[in-house]
Formats: sequence, C-alpha cells, structure tokens
Amino acid sequence: MQRNMGTLDRLVRSLVVAPAAVLVAMWFGLDTVGGIVALIVAGVMVATSVVGFCPLYALTGTCTIRSARSGGTGRSA
Repeated sequence: MQRNMGTLDRLVRSLVVAPAAVLVAMWFGLDTVGGIVALIVAGVMVATSVVGFCPLYALTGTCTIRSARSGGTGRSA
C-alpha cells in the first residue's frame, strides 16, 4: 500500500471533513440511519488521513502528493 495522499489533503480530511461529518451526524441524530452513515464517513476520513492511503484514489489513479517527478501537479504520471 503506497501512500497517495498529500499533507494538505490529509489535514483537510481530518480537521475539516471529519468534524463536519460528526456535526451532521449530531444534527440527524446519532441513532438514525443518516447519523450512522455520517459517523462512518467521519471514521473513513480519519482512517485514510492516518494511513495516508485512499482506496478511491488508487482506483482512479489519483495522487495528491507533490513530487518533482509529477511536475508538482498532484496527479500521478
């Protein structure tokens, strides 16, 4: 499993998206289907941020790590 998430991507997922998903879960109610789905989304965002790997990025060939090899565009070559 090779990392495919850059630092900014990981920070946004863990500090913006995951807390927002928790707030949405609280708004829906933690015992509703919408709340549970939002909590799962929050968990996935935190987990992918911690490991630096996103399976969806792997399927689409996306890489948000900036490197000299890719020209700094964030897309894999």
